[in-house]
Amino acid sequence: MVIAQVEYVVPDKEPIVEKPLIQLRDIELSYGSRKSAKTVLNHIDLDIQEGEFVCVLGPSGCGKTSLLKLIAGYEQQSAGQILIDEQPHRGPGPNIGVVFQHANLFPWLTVEKNISFGLKMKKTPKAERQKIAQHFMKIVNLKDAAPLLPHELSGGMKQRVAIARALAPNPQIILMDEPFGALDSITRQSLQQELRNIWQQTNKTIFFITHDVDEAITLASRIIILNDKPGRVMLDEKNPLISKLQHGIDCRELTGYQSLRQKLMRHLEK
Repeated sequence: MVIAQVEYVVPDKEPIVEKPLIQLRDIELSYGSRKSAKTVLNHIDLDIQEGEFVCVLGPSGCGKTSLLKLIAGYEQQSAGQILIDEQPHRGPGPNIGVVFQHANLFPWLTVEKNISFGLKMKKTPKAERQKIAQHFMKIVNLKDAAPLLPHELSGGMKQRVAIARALAPNPQIILMDEPFGALDSITRQSLQQELRNIWQQTNKTIFFITHDVDEAITLASRIIILNDKPGRVMLDEKNPLISKLQHGIDCRELTGYQSLRQKLMRHLEK
């Protein structure tokens, strides 16, 4: 008796598709009444994955900061939908940290207490607040500055405190609106390196606005360019140089830098 052999075929597993952490769907932002309305952003569609470092470039007035404020929940879009972790975005929350061009520290609080302020609002126990603040002071090279007040700090130190304060509550997303724009070039380069190290250590999702093309190339895993009147996405491109930017390497020294910079400049000049 011959027993027929049956061949079993194991079905292929469906690939796991990661959902974007931030989803912007047909976003429009307008100000004013219907007759005199000014459209600032029009038909913005973006997906941002967890762990991406996205830099946004564009001319003044193109809506970069407005876009950041929508993601922060500080403003409400006129049309479209914003999803954070697949949930409709209703407003500011502890899962989003924000750093502006000016540090906006509490002048009456020490460095340590400024950093731990968000934790205090979350009713984190004091001992744990101190431990977390010390951890982030070490990350931003301010471990010896804990008792200092903001007026005793340089501009670069203030921005370090602002970055540590945004990181301390452990948000999923960090939004940064030209945080180094008011600093001198040496301090700026130093903080760029520190921020890249922080991103690599923490794997935070960072959305960073800048006017500086070299800053975008130095920091971003992905670069977006907005045009203006109204703001729309003109270019959305992965940064091919980011994996080569090790500690101490200037992006201008890398092969491919000139061609990438020229491409970005062409789009910015359109």
